[in-house]
Amino acid sequence: MIRRIWDVTLTVTDLKSAVHFYENVLGLQKKYEFRDYAGFDCGGIEIGLKTYGGLEKPRKGEPCIDFLVDNINESYQVLKERGVSFTQEPRGTQWGGRTAVFFDTDENVLQLVQIDWKEYFAVCAPR
Repeated sequence: MIRRIWDVTLTVTDLKSAVHFYENVLGLQKKYEFRDYAGFDCGGIEIGLKTYGGLEKPRKGEPCIDFLVDNINESYQVLKERGVSFTQEPRGTQWGGRTAVFFDTDENVLQLVQIDWKEYFAVCAPR
C-alpha cells in the first residue's frame, strides 16, 4: 500500500525568498519552479514550496522536515556561516541521534539529524 514519502509541501509567503533559502543556503537541487510552486530534490523525496493557501497561526512546530546528515557539527557550522540562526544547537537524543533545529524563511521547522545507527537500533529495534 504505502511505499514511501513522495514529498513534503510547505506553504510560504514569498516564493522567491524561500527558493533562495532552499537552493542557495541549504544547497538542495531545484527540480522546477512555477508561478506558485517550486520543487526540490532531497535524496529522492521532493520538498515542495507553495504560495497558494494561507499560513495558519499558531504554528506549533509541525510539520518538521528532518535532514539526515553524516556530521551534524560540520553541517551546523556550514549553515551558521550561511546565516542560519538555530533555535537548538546540536544535542543528543534518547534514540541514538543528535539534532539541531532551525527555521526557513517562513518559520517552517527544519531539523538536522545525525544518527548513530548502532545505538539507534539498540534502543528502537524490537527485541
